Amino acid sequence: MSTNIKDKIIALVPDATYSEAGDGMWTIPVEQFRDFAIAIKEDKDLKFDFLRSLTGMDYGENGFGVVYHLESTEFGHQLIFRVLTPGREKCGLPSVCDIWKAAELNEREVFDYFGIRFINHPDMRRLYLRDDWVGHPLRKDYDDSEEINPLRMSNEVAKDDVPSIELQPDGSIIRKRNVLFEEDEYVINVGPQHPATHGVLRFRVSLEGEIIKKLDVHCGYIHRGIEKMCESLTYPQTLALTDRMDYLGAMQNRHALCMCIEKGLGVEVSDRVKYIRTIMDELQRIDSHLLFFSCLCMDMGALTAFFYGFRDREKILDIFEETCGGRLILNYNTIGGVQADIHPNFVTRIKDFITYMRPKLREYHEVFTGNIIAQTRLKGVGILSREDAVSFGATGGTGRASGWACDVRKRLPYGVYDKVDFKEIVYNEGDCFARYMVRMDEIVESMNIIEQLIDNIPEGDYQLKMKPIIRIPEGSYYAAVEGSRGEFGVYIESRGDKSPYRMKFRSTGLPLVSCMDTICRGAKIADLIAIGGTLDYVVPDIDR
Repeated sequence: MSTNIKDKIIALVPDATYSEAGDGMWTIPVEQFRDFAIAIKEDKDLKFDFLRSLTGMDYGENGFGVVYHLESTEFGHQLIFRVLTPGREKCGLPSVCDIWKAAELNEREVFDYFGIRFINHPDMRRLYLRDDWVGHPLRKDYDDSEEINPLRMSNEVAKDDVPSIELQPDGSIIRKRNVLFEEDEYVINVGPQHPATHGVLRFRVSLEGEIIKKLDVHCGYIHRGIEKMCESLTYPQTLALTDRMDYLGAMQNRHALCMCIEKGLGVEVSDRVKYIRTIMDELQRIDSHLLFFSCLCMDMGALTAFFYGFRDREKILDIFEETCGGRLILNYNTIGGVQADIHPNFVTRIKDFITYMRPKLREYHEVFTGNIIAQTRLKGVGILSREDAVSFGATGGTGRASGWACDVRKRLPYGVYDKVDFKEIVYNEGDCFARYMVRMDEIVESMNIIEQLIDNIPEGDYQLKMKPIIRIPEGSYYAAVEGSRGEFGVYIESRGDKSPYRMKFRSTGLPLVSCMDTICRGAKIADLIAIGGTLDYVVPDIDR
């Protein structure tokens, strides 16, 4: 962190303290937190407008807290700070969802799992768990006995009156209930068992005729519990869980976790590993974007194009299978390298695939992109402004379609992305068609990246020799990659043990569903399907 930023923070909050452990982190007193948050966003020399990650923490006897990772999209500054609650009983913090829109669902997630209430949050409900769930699962003292939360098969009742806490000018707090849907509103369910929600995701949509007035997203139908499980696993054991979140970005997810652990250990992998990981990440991106194309076409009734995309994606899965042994759950990246060296046919098959794929993309554009029905349903529909994309943290193709150059490969290069020449695809329309075109153009750029690397993979070890028991030095660490749907980040809080004290995954999909209400208001109900398809979220990545 630059001296100028440190001086600015001390000037804003003289009582702030800084820890050098790990990536380095500021601690901001809770009384000054709200004013500090406003200042660092509005200060002309700081402009921290992108909330990368918001992580709930249980600090034991020291109470609870929240760790904030911020970035300035204008200057590229990075900032990490935390705010602690006054204790375990008085666990309330000021909400910042009016400063960064990304905080709204993230604060609900923290409330759900840690019980931290956010003052002045407009919608302080659980995000994933049932309204009648007892306790908060990510607390260290959580009682997980089945007697407290037995398996219930009764219908879930969604509450439409929302509890919130409001801070008054005199410092007093009043409890309010905000009504989510009025009794006379016409509310329909889209999902959770609906193919166009791309998984078990439920939208409650208030309609006036065909026009969407309001949309409420319900994410909690999977409950993977991955972050909780990681606290009782060793670092190598945690790797297996990442492939099962965004299963269309399995290679990239695991790459991020390995990078974060290697960062904590101070390990530098070989150039051979960097080349292999980069090629695999780009193959995974093409795989994901082909499925995006297929599913969007199917959602909109273009069944022929759906079969084209699946046909061509199989060729990538065959390449994965030869080297990794898997097609969807790949288990390839390891701490210090990769599981196995590339297959002898790897280079040849990739070259053959790229030669095959380029004319097929032209075929896609002929059959779908240029179709008048597709263009009418996508152009000018579901517009997300650049300002909203940044505020929601909607990275990846969604952000770049709104004019935000947010590619992690360019912002914070990793692997060998600093050695290849590729174009960051950015459109400015912010509509469904722009989101579609970003991903189609990115397939071409991914093939260009692979072509630059495939004949130049250096010799060397594919796996470093690691200690049998891996312990990361005490501190906090964050690493991110450009996943298929945006920035996928991993945050590790280590106490020097063989298991993480806290492991948080920055979902690529949560910011995307959080902006659905903003994008869909005023659109028609049929547009909801096109908007959801072009946002390209994967639900297991959201409900981790």
